[in-house]
Order: sequence, then structure tokens, then C-alpha cells
Amino acid sequence: MSPEPVAPSAGETAADAAAVRALLLQSIAELPHRPGVYRMLDTAGHVLYVGKALDLRKRVSSYFQAGRSNSPRIELMARQVHRVEVTVTRSESEALLLENNYIKSLRPRYNILYRDDKSYPYLRIGRGEFPRLSFYRGAVDGKGQYFGPFPNAGAVRASIQMIQKVFRLRTCEDTVFRNRSRPCLLQQIQRCTGPCVGLIDAAAYAEDVADARLFLGGQDDLVIDKLVRRMEEASARLAFEQAAQLRDQVKALRKVRESQFVDSGTATDADVIACEASDGRYCVNLAMIRGGRHVGDRSLFPDHADDATPSEVLLAFVAQHYLEADVPPQLIVNHPIDEDAQAQTLIDVLSAQAGRRVQLATNPREARRRWLEMASQNAHLALERRLATERSQEARLAALQQAVDLPDTVRRIECFDISHTMGEAAVASCVVYEGEAMRPGEYRRFNVTPATPGDDYAAMREAIERRFRRLVQGEGRLPDLLLIDGGSGQAQAARAVLDDLGVSDLPVIGVAKGEGRKPGLETLVFTDGRAGVQLAMDHPGAHLVQQIRDEAHRFAVQGHRARRDRKRVGSALDGIAGVGPKRRQQLLARFGGLRGVAAASQEDLMQVAGISDALAERIYRALH
Repeated sequence: MSPEPVAPSAGETAADAAAVRALLLQSIAELPHRPGVYRMLDTAGHVLYVGKALDLRKRVSSYFQAGRSNSPRIELMARQVHRVEVTVTRSESEALLLENNYIKSLRPRYNILYRDDKSYPYLRIGRGEFPRLSFYRGAVDGKGQYFGPFPNAGAVRASIQMIQKVFRLRTCEDTVFRNRSRPCLLQQIQRCTGPCVGLIDAAAYAEDVADARLFLGGQDDLVIDKLVRRMEEASARLAFEQAAQLRDQVKALRKVRESQFVDSGTATDADVIACEASDGRYCVNLAMIRGGRHVGDRSLFPDHADDATPSEVLLAFVAQHYLEADVPPQLIVNHPIDEDAQAQTLIDVLSAQAGRRVQLATNPREARRRWLEMASQNAHLALERRLATERSQEARLAALQQAVDLPDTVRRIECFDISHTMGEAAVASCVVYEGEAMRPGEYRRFNVTPATPGDDYAAMREAIERRFRRLVQGEGRLPDLLLIDGGSGQAQAARAVLDDLGVSDLPVIGVAKGEGRKPGLETLVFTDGRAGVQLAMDHPGAHLVQQIRDEAHRFAVQGHRARRDRKRVGSALDGIAGVGPKRRQQLLARFGGLRGVAAASQEDLMQVAGISDALAERIYRALH
């Protein structure tokens, strides 16, 4: 059936609504038969949905045709459409790229969305005579050889530790490497061969680097055979100490290989993507296989996918995750999406982007089937944990609403805290809780400067005023409840600012610390004249308050320490005559920070461009 007309808004008659719908249908009938991207907008101009089409007129008009069966989500969207904007492209491939950019930037309400904006890290082996092994996040360039991407930072660091243990490559910064005069701790515990002080020559180090590259490329057997031959040669030369070191390397490599329970036996790069559903919710588990080894996985939970099919969820993930990003040679999925014409266009675009053919497998065998089964199981477990957590958080919120007489419409909570050291570098934090979870993307910090250092009331007033002045002007969403980490004084300070801004109906609760600041002994204080309430330590509502308050405290302390450290680092060098911003930056870059500058000798300081003998002595004396 065709979508019902939009209900008339205030001051708008049914005839007006019908006229608007008629104009909409007329504008759709005038769209070109060209490929492009369309954007559905509501009466306020907000983008509801973004899609692509090989034929814009046919595709957009299909949403409003009588007898067409759309999903409930799309039916609801179609009833809210006020106008349609289109962008014509030269091909469906261009439309696919543009659609992905619009979805990521506009985050439309009715598109399937993935909140996974983090870049994926790499392991990098640099260039030069003694290349450095390092963690890397960002755009891949030509400054080294990159392995990955990995699903998270922990997987990269675990690989770095393994490489350090087996191949003993250096991980220190180049500035530190160039200025070492004696071996570091890593060399002493057999995690580095000490190239900085000449304990290994360039040829031997290059051989270790070559072995590490082979291993990271999945050629374990080749590396082990090579090390065994070198061990036998060393033993034949009676170089037993070197033979013992090579023997230990072989043992370590074999142990690492045995611990990789998912191994295809070939140097395969693939991403395994499994989608599982439960209670109307979806989870997509991305398992990364690099060099034939499972290097880690990540679970993602799409928004606005209530009535979507698993194939639609997977197709949206592949588009949003891989377009304009690294894509491996193989994508393995647990639901067929290759029958969709859009999926074939997507694979063609990804292949052109990668410069090689990207294969899509939906019914793999042998090792790939085991990978897929593992990813499906992980997706199912992650979804069950997510649902259990949400049910627990819902119970906590309901318990808090009942305990302190809050309306059941309270869903969004903001919490403020102040952190400083004896009034120095004060920072206010604002954290957001909504939808049964913290929302880190909406956190804010404020560098506050009260007239009297250490005046928490004034600092709280400044932070609340700066935050809510923007909110009342329409730059964001007002919370349903405001928590203040502090007693009655801080809560009343916040209340006074809100009243001045005209936000008098927003409930404010202060969280006063208990005796000895022990968790569970907090008292909730109110600004409406009610007596304070101390919830039981095992009360679900108390657990929710503690979770939000602790996050606000962590975020404030983190910001305060960063601000304080920046101030102290700057003042230590700024107070030295002859050291300006540029020279300070050169010193910090050369020696890896203020500690490195303080540890440097006068001769080392003179190696920095523009540092004379007299200035080096002045810097040395100022820091000692």
C-alpha cells in the first residue's frame, strides 16, 4: 500500500498536507533517468535517508508507489518525507562512493549505521640502516613497510612484543636511538640486540628484519627452516652461544605458531564477517586474518537495523567499512549478499580501489569455514552480552527513577566534575549517558579559570554556563537529568546558572562523597528542598550513579593532568633566555621530551641547530 500522508503540523490543514504531498510526487516525476544519490528530507530539513540509484526517477518513485511492499522502517520514513534532493553522478560506482560519504557525514535517521569511526592500527617496520619496529595509526605512506590493519591496539602491541622476543628489533624513537650512549633495559632483558651502541652490525640486523618480515607475512616454515640452518652452521663452527640463541628463536616461533589455533597453513589475508541477530538486534563480528593467522576481532552493533535482513546489514557494513579504506583480497561472510546487484557493484568498486580482484565468499570450506564459525560464535556471544548489559542498565535507570522520584522520561543524563591541583590547571568535565550506555563521542571538557584558584563553586558555574548557553541556543540536546559530582554547594551553583538561562525544569542532583570517599557511601543531594538520600550499596540506582560519576571524574582528571603537564613542560624551557617556541620544539623533538632534554649533556645539547656553547650551558644549568 502507498504511504499515508504526513499528519498536518500545527497551523497546517489536511488540505495543506495533501498539497505538499502532491508537489513532492510531482518533483519526483521530474527526476532524471540518471544514476545518482538521493536524500530524503523532513519538514525541518533534516536528512532522513540517503540512497543511491542507477535510475533516480524509478528508484525514488518506488518508495511512493501503491501496492509496493516496503519494510516498516522505510514505510515510516516515507510518511515523513517533505522533499527529495538528488545529486547526479556519471556512474553507479560514483553514486556508491558519494552515498557512503553522505551516510558517514550526515548519519541519517533511517539508514543502517555503524558507530566505528576509529582508524585501525598497523605494525610498521621503518627504513634506514637499523629499521624501527613501531605501532602506527593513520594513512599508510612510503616511510616503511606496514602489516595489518589490526582490529585493535592490543593486537598490535602483542605482535610487537612477540617480534621483540623472537627477532629482537629495536622499538625506541629515532631521537633516542641516535643519542644513546649505553644499552637500554630492553637490551639487558634480551628484547633488543642493541644496535644503538654497536652490539650488532647492520648486516646481522638486516637479516633479523628480513626474518621478521617473512614471519609477519605468514611464511613461518620458511623462517624456521632458515633459522635451523643457521643454528646448525653455528654449531658446526663451534659457535655454541650463537647456536643457543638461534635455538631459542626457533622454540619461540614454534610456540607462537602452536598458539595460533586458527591457521590455514598458507599466507592468507582475509576478513571474516559474521552477522547474528537476537531480539530484533544485530551484531557484526569482524575477524581479521593476516598471513594465515587470526590477529583479533571486533564486534559492532548497527543502529536503525530493526527490520533489516542479515544480508542488508552485511552489505551496509562492507560499504561503510571498506570504501576508501584498506580491503584484503578475500571477504568471507555468513549470509549471501552476492546475489544483490548493489553488492556486485560494491565488489567492483572495492577491486578497483585495491588494484586487484577482491573475492567474496559465502560458503567457504576447510579453514575458512572454521574462521566463519568462530566469527559467528563470537558475534552471538557479543550480542548476548550486549543485550544482558542493556537489560541491566535499564533496570538500574528504572531503580534510580523510582528511588529519587524522577519521571520515567529521564533517559539522557549529563554529569559534571572539576579537577585541579591546588587550583592549578582546573578542568571541568561533562560526560553523557544515554541509551543504556556512556556516549564518549559527546563528552566535553572546559578549561575553567575562576577568579580565585581552587574555587570549585565558581569553576562549576563557569562550566555549566558555557555548556548550557550553547544548548539553549540549539547547539545540541538538553539532558533530562544533571548530575554534579559534589555536595549541596556545587549543586546549588549549577541550579542558579540553569535558572538564569531559563532551564528551570531540569532536575539537578549532587553526588556528595561519603566518609573516606568510599564508593557506596555517597549521598544524593537535591536543589528543590528535599532531604538528601543515601542509597544502599547494592542498590541498582546507586550503581548507575557511581558509573556515571566515576566516568566524569576520570575524564576530568585526564584533562587536568594533560593541561598541567603542558603548562609545566612549557614553563621549564620558556624561562630560559634564548629559548623561544621554535627552539623549544626542536629540543623536545630531538630528545623525545623534557626528560630527554634534562638527561642530555651540554655536548648533546649543542648538536641541536642554533644551540651555542653558552646557550647549552644555560639550558643545562636551568634543568639541573
